[in-house]
Amino acid sequence: MADTFITKPMAIENRSMEIIAPHLEGLNLTDEEKIICSRIIHASGDVGYAPIIKIHDKFIAAAKKVLADGANIFTDVEMVRRGINMKTFQKFGGEIFCKIADVEARELSLSEGITRAMAAMRIFGKRLDGQIIAIGNAPTALFEVLRLAREENIKPAAIIGVPVGFVGAAESKTQLALQNDIPFLTVRGTKGGSSIAVAAVNAILYMLDSSRGANEK
Repeated sequence: MADTFITKPMAIENRSMEIIAPHLEGLNLTDEEKIICSRIIHASGDVGYAPIIKIHDKFIAAAKKVLADGANIFTDVEMVRRGINMKTFQKFGGEIFCKIADVEARELSLSEGITRAMAAMRIFGKRLDGQIIAIGNAPTALFEVLRLAREENIKPAAIIGVPVGFVGAAESKTQLALQNDIPFLTVRGTKGGSSIAVAAVNAILYMLDSSRGANEK
């Protein structure tokens, strides 16, 4: 029997988006919000994400503007940093930072009795002002970013906060969604993860530059 599966990367992606599209109908999404939601669902293979993605009404415009102007991205884990499409991102001049494995973060986490992800965000501090935060794994990192905004007047341009898990994840994302000072993208509940954060970042990048090659996936 002849193979009938699709082998061209962009054809696979396009067909995936066609399958996803009906699940976004009736959710009151803008065209750009549909693009982001589609990429999140595509990355997860889970149409159950459709109704739980929450996008602040200023998030897309804010993220597009600062990324186009060369903003940096600060992440909680290496999986997020490595998943972002560097070929596209580097066209705009920014850098991606992750300190989860740094000695400085390890020492602060031990001295303060906090997680390394939380320590990393504390070390970044004022460098987060006006930049993009992408958190896909650690709720404590998101709690710390929100504390920095609330107590130290540090204001990222936009936050992608989608930590995954059963301890603190849902609560951190609820706290993110309840504030209105910083544009954000999140998902309600325990779902999330590095691939979701990456999908959201890449969706914004592809809005800014659609010149991906046919074999890029």
